Amino acid sequence: MKLERTADGSYTLYVPELDEHYHSVKGALTESQHIFINMGLKYSSVTEPHILEIGLGTGLNAFLTLLSAEESQRKVHYTAIERYPLTEEPLRLLDYPHLIGRQHEKEYYAIHRTPWEMENRLSPWFTLHKIEGDFTQLFQSTDDSYVTNSRYDIIYFDAFAPEKQPEMWKQSLFNALYKVLNKEGILTTYCAKGIVRRMLQAAGFTVERLPGPPGGKREILRATKKAF
Repeated sequence: MKLERTADGSYTLYVPELDEHYHSVKGALTESQHIFINMGLKYSSVTEPHILEIGLGTGLNAFLTLLSAEESQRKVHYTAIERYPLTEEPLRLLDYPHLIGRQHEKEYYAIHRTPWEMENRLSPWFTLHKIEGDFTQLFQSTDDSYVTNSRYDIIYFDAFAPEKQPEMWKQSLFNALYKVLNKEGILTTYCAKGIVRRMLQAAGFTVERLPGPPGGKREILRATKKAF
C-alpha cells in the first residue's frame, strides 16, 4: 500500500494489487466532502439521521460526518461495514486530522480503535457502529437480519470501482439497500456509470445525475427512495 498526495493537498492510499486508490487523486478531501457530506448528509432533512457506509476504509467519510455533526449539533448514528480494516500506520501517514480538524484528532483515531460489532459514542453528536464483514454476504438475502432489522436514512456507497470489485456492484445488493432505507432515504455514490444508474432505478430508486466535485469527476449519482 502506497501513500499518494492528491490534487487538493490531502492524501490517499494506492493499492497495487487492485491498481486502485481509496480516494480520488484529483482531491481526496474535496471528493468526500462533496459527494457524501454536501450531497448526502446536508441534503437530507432528517433531524437525527442513521447513516450506513459501505466501506469504512480510511475513515475519511466518517470523520467528515462527525465534524459536520459537531458543527451543526445534529445527532448522527453511523454504521460502517468494512471487510479489510486498515492498521494505524497508514492512517497516521494520511494525517487527516492535521488537514481538517486537529482538535478532533482523538475522535479520528477512535473511529478505528473503537470495538467492532457494538455502538460507540465518540461525541455527544456522533455514535459509531462498525461491522467487520463482507457486505456482499451480509446483504445477499432479504432474510438476513441486517436487511430486515436495520433502517437507514442515508447510504454512502463508497466501494472500489465496479471494474475493480464487480462483486460489490450487483442488482441484488442494490435491491437489498433499497429495502433498508427509510422512505425518502438517499444513497450517494461517486460512480455515475450507466449500468449503475440503471441498477439503482431497477431497485426502485429515483436517480439524479449531479455535478461532481470541483476538479474531479464530471458527474456523481444520488438515488432517492420514493415516499409512497
